[in-house]
Amino acid sequence: MIKVVIADRMGKGQNVAAGVEAAGGTAVVVPGMGADMRLGDVMHQENADLGISFCGSGGAGAITANTKYGYPERHGMRSIQEGITAIEEGNTVLGFGFMDTEELGKKLTETFVQVHGK
Repeated sequence: MIKVVIADRMGKGQNVAAGVEAAGGTAVVVPGMGADMRLGDVMHQENADLGISFCGSGGAGAITANTKYGYPERHGMRSIQEGITAIEEGNTVLGFGFMDTEELGKKLTETFVQVHGK
């Protein structure tokens, strides 16, 4: 089963988590303001498969996770299709502008399972 860490600058992410779980994954939502900056740490602690970061620019948490732990990342995304393409290209950390939607969590989880066979 895929484990997805969700970290939102404003402490949100519950809708994305619902989508992850609807697709059969396990969601871990990082609590609190500035959670995006702790994405890599929580992914590392949880041995997660995928990390999703949300902030205004869609980059800070994803870049930090890449810099600190070497997770392949793509940031600055604003659509579900960009996230799907990033997973297909082998990225495991995805940085979005604020997009706390159930559909995003569901589609990204389904794509990860298809690509990685988990």
